[in-house]
Amino acid sequence: MITLLPGNKPNVCQQNLIDRKYGMFIHFGINTFNNTEWSDGKLAVNSYNPTAINADSWVKNAYEAGMNYVIIITKHHDGFCLWDTQSTDYCVNCSPNKTDVIYEVAKACKKYNIKLGLYYSLWDRHEKCYKDDEKYVEYMSGHLKELMGGKYGEIAELWLDGGWDKRAKKWNIPKLYDLAHSLQPQCATAVNLTIGYPWSKKTMKKFQPQNYKEGMPIRYFPSDFRLWDPHFTREDDPKLYTYKGNTYYLPFEATICIRNMSNWFWDPEYSNDKLVDADFIVDKYKLLVGASNSLVVNVAPDIHGEQDPEDIERLMQVANKLGIARKA
Repeated sequence: MITLLPGNKPNVCQQNLIDRKYGMFIHFGINTFNNTEWSDGKLAVNSYNPTAINADSWVKNAYEAGMNYVIIITKHHDGFCLWDTQSTDYCVNCSPNKTDVIYEVAKACKKYNIKLGLYYSLWDRHEKCYKDDEKYVEYMSGHLKELMGGKYGEIAELWLDGGWDKRAKKWNIPKLYDLAHSLQPQCATAVNLTIGYPWSKKTMKKFQPQNYKEGMPIRYFPSDFRLWDPHFTREDDPKLYTYKGNTYYLPFEATICIRNMSNWFWDPEYSNDKLVDADFIVDKYKLLVGASNSLVVNVAPDIHGEQDPEDIERLMQVANKLGIARKA
C-alpha cells in the first residue's frame, strides 16, 4: 500500500504541485453540446459531435499565458469518456467524432513542455454497475490503468470529483490512490471536498477553505493536496490536517471559471457572460502562490473545439500583469 507519509513539510510530489503554481482547467465533453453544466448520463452519444478538436491551441494558449500545466476532463458526472476505451459504449469511440481528446491534449503538453493533469469523476450517472460498489471500484480502476498506464505519458495530477454521492468508504479511495501512485509515482492526487467530516448543512461553512484551521479532519484519505472549488484559502492558509490520529501536510489548489465564476462548460450564451476581471485573477494568483498553493483557471472550448478569443485575451492580460507571458 502506497500512502502519504505523516509530516509537516511537503514531499517531492507536493512540492512539484506547489512549484507548478498556475494552470488551465479544460471542461469539455457531452455537456458542451447540450447546453448544460451537469447531465444525468442519458444524453445521446451522437449529440457529442465536435467539428474539430484543436487541443494544440488549448495547450498553446495555456503556455503563452504563463501556465505550467493543464487539467483536462476525462469523465464528468454524466459518465461520458473522452478517451479511447472499450469499457463502455458511452464514450468518444461510439460518437460521430472518435478523436481521443486525452491523447491530443497529452501530445500538445509534450510539444509545449507543460504538465498534464486529469480530472475524473467518481460519480457516474450512466454506468450500470455504479450501485455495486465493489464492481464499480474495479470499473474505475480499469479507467485509471488506461489513463495513467503510459499511453498519455507523464500525469502530474489526478483531480477526483463527485465523492459526495456515496459515503466515503464506498469509493475505496485508498485503493484508487495506491493504484494511481503505482502507475505514476509523482502524480499529485486529491478528492474534491477534502477537509471536514461528517458533513451537514450546519458544518459546511465551517469546512470551507477560508475557514480551515490546523488539525481539521481529512474526509476520505490522506491524499496529496486539498480541493474545494470554487473557494479560496486565506493568506495564512494552514497546511496540517489529521487522519486517524496522524498529521499530514496538504497544499491547496483553487479554481476560477473565467466566465462569471460559474461557466464550467461552453453553452450558446457563453460569450454573453461576463469575463472575470483580470485584477481578480491576479490577486488570487498572488494569494494562492504566495501561500504555497496553486491556482487553475477554467477555459471551456466550444462545439468547434476552439476556445473563445476573449477568454485568451483576458488570460494574456493577467499574464502581462504578472510578468509571466511567454511566446510559443
